[in-house]
Amino acid sequence: MKEFSAPLGDILFCLNYVAGADTVPDWDGDLAAEIAGHFAAFAEGEIAPLDEPGDQQGCRLQDGRVQMPDGYAKLYADYVEQGWPGLTAPEEFGGQGMGAMMLAITSEIFSGANHSLQMVTGLVPGAIRTLMNFGTDAQKARFVPPLASGQTLATMCLTEPGAGSDLARVRCKAQAEGDAWTITGEKIFISGGDQDMSDDILHLVLARTSDDGIRGLSLFLCPCTRADGTRNAVTVTRIEEKMGLHASPTCQLAFDGAEAELIGAEGQGLRAMFTMMNHARADVALQGVAHAARAYDVASTYAAERTQGRKADGSPAVLADHADVRRMVDEIDALALGGRAIAHLSFVTMERGDNPALVEFLTPVAKSFCTEAGMRAAELGVQVLGGYGYLQEYRLEQTYRDARITAIYEGANGIHARMLATRLLGGAEADAFAAFVAAEGLENDRSFELWRAARMHLLAQEDPTPLAHDFMQLTTAVLLRCLWARISAAADNHPDAGRLRRVAAQVSRRAPAFAAAHAACILAQI
Repeated sequence: MKEFSAPLGDILFCLNYVAGADTVPDWDGDLAAEIAGHFAAFAEGEIAPLDEPGDQQGCRLQDGRVQMPDGYAKLYADYVEQGWPGLTAPEEFGGQGMGAMMLAITSEIFSGANHSLQMVTGLVPGAIRTLMNFGTDAQKARFVPPLASGQTLATMCLTEPGAGSDLARVRCKAQAEGDAWTITGEKIFISGGDQDMSDDILHLVLARTSDDGIRGLSLFLCPCTRADGTRNAVTVTRIEEKMGLHASPTCQLAFDGAEAELIGAEGQGLRAMFTMMNHARADVALQGVAHAARAYDVASTYAAERTQGRKADGSPAVLADHADVRRMVDEIDALALGGRAIAHLSFVTMERGDNPALVEFLTPVAKSFCTEAGMRAAELGVQVLGGYGYLQEYRLEQTYRDARITAIYEGANGIHARMLATRLLGGAEADAFAAFVAAEGLENDRSFELWRAARMHLLAQEDPTPLAHDFMQLTTAVLLRCLWARISAAADNHPDAGRLRRVAAQVSRRAPAFAAAHAACILAQI
């Protein structure tokens, strides 16, 4: 088994030399590297070793409460003691005030080491961001400090039975009782809906305050305990049995007149909730990158060591000497490197704050490509290892299982493709993307010409959604053309410049053909 090793060199190279972190005011690359090194050591030494046993043991529901796998409560206590929950929380509320790019570093490392545990802890930054944007001063004072200290973990309660991604069908109801509210209804697929690690849990619940479709939805803060210390009326009715992420309790929750308080304006729940969801989508993109990077580490190491056959000169060969294996390993590497570049570009643009339209356009692209990259990389990694890849021993089968959900939750990838081909296509968002590509020097690139033609073709369609998948693939291909040009140009700043140039050359050779194929499907209306 290949022990987890955080891809620090690749992460820091991408942020500093590809995504343009130095364009963000107050970015301190040396400080980021120091903090990243500390978290990487913690992840490698303490977080990752519990990933496999946690997957095998899973979570259990006992007397109405969730019990995490052995060792997870102690691990979380260590995580809290070192101050990691408050990394990006505002300093005035007990946090360290680091930006989104620092979170991008630690989130990827955390997901690669133990995706299940990252799922349970990972909604805290989004909850804090939601509170800071929509909460009253009193709500910020009460709820942000315990989130920053690790005393409280957060959940995001949207989905209901039969509703899926159609939030207009949400039926969970909130009723005003004087100055307070109570929530009654059911929510499903709630990551970390209960656990025995933190003292408290803060549920952010989307509930109906009127029958006016999505305009009748409001967002509520629903703590697991009432002000008097008694348990709120929130019950775990089951833990889902899942393909992967066994150490992350995915719960079905019943709210039976649970005490809650409104955050933001009544009827503006989606606006507030999307603050948390957009953070979660960026986080999910990095989960995909983390799985791709893990698959590359395992597959490349195995391929370099496993003796198999002979070279042309008759000397013993390793797997990496064979062309098809080399192709697969390089493809895994390209998926991880390219996905990280897209995700980091999104984070840097978001943190810089000068181009929100581009952030809106990049978010669905990052979520879709990075999650599919994680799945594809895991699949290829299993193939590189052959029969051993199919065994639990080398851990890629768990990577395969854990990565699969990323293309489904936080909006299935098809929903993001549809959004790109409809709501974002004719406005400032797509214009911002076109301006970005042109500024990268690709104004006359054939792939970009095809993208512009495809955009106009979709805009002329009464219903562009049948072409949405191909347009997402074409858009991704154009974006990757830009980012791989940056990677290739900056390769000398990476410890293994030859590796990056080799992979960049292969991507550059193949990418135009893929772009042309997707464009042809669009323009032919296939």
